[in-house]
Amino acid sequence: MSANLHPVRRVSVGDLSADIDEELAPIIEVVWRLGLATWTCCQNAGESNADWPQQLPHMAPVIAAQVGWAYIDFPIDDGLAFLTALAQAGPRDAFYLRMTHWAAPDSWHVSARPMDGATFDQRRESQFELRLLLVRFPSYDRAEILRRLTAYEAGRLMPPGPIDRSSMTPRQPA
Repeated sequence: MSANLHPVRRVSVGDLSADIDEELAPIIEVVWRLGLATWTCCQNAGESNADWPQQLPHMAPVIAAQVGWAYIDFPIDDGLAFLTALAQAGPRDAFYLRMTHWAAPDSWHVSARPMDGATFDQRRESQFELRLLLVRFPSYDRAEILRRLTAYEAGRLMPPGPIDRSSMTPRQPA
């Protein structure tokens, strides 16, 4: 469909090196330092995929809904470790609710994607397995993600505590 239109920055950690969308580069750098693997990422999926509806008109509403949303793909276990790190390195606040609760305002879209081995070798019989955890989040959460990952890397963890659900409470008219 489209080539990468976002500015990139080269990220290198150990043997890993890749051009990463500039706004996600600091996050991916910490993710890699934590020893977690990633497959792909994008700082704004709606912008990157804006031309898809030209070839796939049915995708127009999906692409429109992705404007302002970033994503990172992980192997399943690494994606779960990423979410755990974020949860352990900050309070159980509105950010935490967006990560964990499907009904929170701007809740994250986290999904396991089954993959068929026959997709990569059409001579094989179909056999599905879970290999990918897609983590999509509103772009405005990037700063808090980086803050929490940096805290996690430094061992600054939050003790378990109550969940602040006030961001899910309807506001009363004034």
